[in-house]
Amino acid sequence: MALNFELHGKTALVTGASRGIGQALAVGLAQSGATVICASSRKGGCDDTLAKIEELGLNAYALSADLSDADATRALADEALTVTGSVDILVNNGGTIYRAPATEFPLEQWQKVMQVNIDSAFILSQAIGKAMVKHGRGKIINIASMLSYSGGITVPAYTASKHAIAGLTKALANEWGQHNIQVNAIAPGYIRTDNTQALQDDSERSNEILKRIPANRWGEAEDLQGAAVFLASDASAYVNGHILAVDGGFLAR
Repeated sequence: MALNFELHGKTALVTGASRGIGQALAVGLAQSGATVICASSRKGGCDDTLAKIEELGLNAYALSADLSDADATRALADEALTVTGSVDILVNNGGTIYRAPATEFPLEQWQKVMQVNIDSAFILSQAIGKAMVKHGRGKIINIASMLSYSGGITVPAYTASKHAIAGLTKALANEWGQHNIQVNAIAPGYIRTDNTQALQDDSERSNEILKRIPANRWGEAEDLQGAAVFLASDASAYVNGHILAVDGGFLAR
């Protein structure tokens, strides 16, 4: 049986698709044939991503929602399901981070990080997963982190949310595998994005990280495209509940 990495005829919803990892994943899925619905926190936020996809002669759509708002997130799911009639691939990439020592971490920032990073992933997975169960197929890809494995420093909420993402991935895989729905996660290594700019700018911390990466470089957002296409395609039909690290070998050290 030939491996099938083609995504033609499939619709993907990618949250946090305005820039960085989300933009790269949206473009990569489009390049493999998927119709991509790009979601961001504000209207017009995905204009650059749409332009990149359209430059390839491909179609894409844009929606917006504040992922810290549960009602807005539910509305996003409902709207996404109407764009082409189904969502075959859900990529829960939208996220936020706040840095502060644990003794001084503001509760409102803890709550916001959890709402955006884990609550929205569950709400979208629940709503779109329900439709996938009805159709008897589907792919959900959550974006985890190196901090799904370790504790980090001054990012307690982000770390907790990314551990939760790993757990949610496994829990949904257990329930929905019987319906031909595969729920997996990608754990990016240290990728050059806005989210890691503070680390990149800290020469001492950046060098510490680089010394631990066997690939001897920080990752680029495009390095995640292959993993996303694999997990979104029929080639991964028997991969379920897995956290796939794309980290240049960081965890191997």
